[in-house]
Amino acid sequence: MKNIPLTRAKRILILLISCFLIFISENQAIAQEYKIKTIVLDAGHGGKDGSTRGAYSTEKDVALRTALRLGKLIEENMKDVKVVYTRTEDVFIPLYERIGLANQVKADLFISIHCNDMPVYTQRYISGYTRNKKGKKVPVYKTRHAKSTSTKGTETFVSGSGRIDEQDEAIKRENASMFLEDNYKENYEGFDSNDPESAIILSLMKNTFRTQSLKFAKSIQDQYVSVGRVNRGVQEKSLAVLARAGMPAVLTEIGFISNPGEEDYMNSESGQAEIANCLLKAIQAYKLSVEL
Repeated sequence: MKNIPLTRAKRILILLISCFLIFISENQAIAQEYKIKTIVLDAGHGGKDGSTRGAYSTEKDVALRTALRLGKLIEENMKDVKVVYTRTEDVFIPLYERIGLANQVKADLFISIHCNDMPVYTQRYISGYTRNKKGKKVPVYKTRHAKSTSTKGTETFVSGSGRIDEQDEAIKRENASMFLEDNYKENYEGFDSNDPESAIILSLMKNTFRTQSLKFAKSIQDQYVSVGRVNRGVQEKSLAVLARAGMPAVLTEIGFISNPGEEDYMNSESGQAEIANCLLKAIQAYKLSVEL
């Protein structure tokens, strides 16, 4: 049989296919070796960053208690997993140091625990009436500041690209911690809350582990739903604490501290146990799904 030389196009095609097969083979090997060995638990806020509060408790304290309880459960039930905390007491830790620690210890999961809150709104109301110099009856106005106490439920965030018109109260509240840091402009590449370009820059520090983060976040929400919690869903938000994560990373809001019922639940022994168990089961389910 006569040998027919390969054309340039065929040689290129064979080379591409070979490279693709090698790539697939190498990534399958990596996947088979992948194990969740280290989890970083981040109790949101702390120290001077502790203004979010309910009727009698603060977000920073509830988040810390939850993180410590979850860490203990992981150590008891997942002997092969190391737990690292960003804080174990009431201290202020800059956002970039939190995720920096996770990157430094080569964490396989990063979980930031927070309590949700509703924004304060201003309402003008008539408190009574008086009469003017002409004897005409006129209303007396007063102003009160309040927040919704009926909103409830859980939601979990992953780092997202975001758009300026999507910068809602959750983003503003969670990113506000950075402004308590010394040299925050250096830490966050010149971020200016009043500059739209800065919001874009922050949102572009997108978590490259988006798919895994979304998968883990859904697992968390599924566990909340299984015990009857209100599901506010998984959302992508431009949150500084997640932006530079070198691993799947989520920020979970375990309930609304502005809601009296949920504040009681998050502070109760049974509520704390249930929340921590939901997070433990989510971790276990995610670990099982990614370890081949």
